[in-house]
Amino acid sequence: MAHSHATSSLLQLSSSINPQTKSLSSYSQLKGNYPFHLPTGKNAKFTKKLVIHAKRLSGLEEALRIKRERELRGSNTATRRPPLRRGRVSQRLPVPDDIPKPPYVGSRELPEISSEYQIHDAEGITRMRSACELAARVVDYAGTLVRPSVTTNEIDKAVHQMIIDAGAYPSPLGYGGFPKSVCTSVNECMCHGIPDSRQLQDGDIINIDVTVYLNGYHGDTSKTFFCGDVSESIKRLVKVTEECLHYGIAVCKDGALFRKIGKRISEHAEKFGYGVVDRFVGHGIGTVFHSEPLIFHHRNDKSGFMVEGQTFTIEPILTLGSTECVTWEDNWTTLTADGSPAAQFEHTILITKTGAEILTTY
Repeated sequence: MAHSHATSSLLQLSSSINPQTKSLSSYSQLKGNYPFHLPTGKNAKFTKKLVIHAKRLSGLEEALRIKRERELRGSNTATRRPPLRRGRVSQRLPVPDDIPKPPYVGSRELPEISSEYQIHDAEGITRMRSACELAARVVDYAGTLVRPSVTTNEIDKAVHQMIIDAGAYPSPLGYGGFPKSVCTSVNECMCHGIPDSRQLQDGDIINIDVTVYLNGYHGDTSKTFFCGDVSESIKRLVKVTEECLHYGIAVCKDGALFRKIGKRISEHAEKFGYGVVDRFVGHGIGTVFHSEPLIFHHRNDKSGFMVEGQTFTIEPILTLGSTECVTWEDNWTTLTADGSPAAQFEHTILITKTGAEILTTY
């Protein structure tokens, strides 16, 4: 489950990002003809305007040009589908009293992000593996339910039942008042979609984000699934998003810099002109649902390095158009501002001395 770094507790962190890497739009203004005015005055011998012509674009600049073109095409494509509308949200589902619950259950306040890294001993790693394996099995089962006419509420019920049958608690339920047991984000919904009565349509995509709390540890994963016949352009977006996740994981190991994750993800996304959403981040996870370190998926100057035995999530969101977003009045459901499709994939990983182990698998 992604966390937004736009909250007040994270503003200080986000302000440390290099503006030149965070605001690519300002960088792109250097392309084309750039007027440079030479100084004038009583000692000046000329007042002629000098125009510097940019050389042929390459590298990042070329990728940005392609990205803007695809944003326009993506936006036009997205408008052919009806915009996402909120359906009826049913009552939250009960959890048996004998299932241990995380400490935030019962409060509608959004918990603070823990400053403690989640670093585990052998027993903790074993418990993390169990929680993450369950989450992986649940999300794959949920994916088998995706088809036209099925409601996201039906998916939520099935996910909820599978989790409690395993003696676990669905971590999103009651987190900061979230009313359901899973996040279901359809089409232009970037993340945190609340399951409701809307029926899935042929051609939709849906991200299903599952987190379980088992034996005192959280396991968190998500995948984007196709519903029926999906267009080739959206299939490509989903494919590249999953590739970005694995490229990000590939740079992880003991001692590696956190910022390498965002650099590698951005490099791959830019090859296809896709936007990488910077508002939502990965996070440390273990006995606590959301903790430091925050994992930025875009280019950044975040300090810090990985430590053996540490667990966190990587969960990039890519868009076919704009990376700007709007949030519904429920304070959770977040959509692309231009209505273009978004895709996301997520794994919980364990840092080892020589690499990273994907825990959310089986």
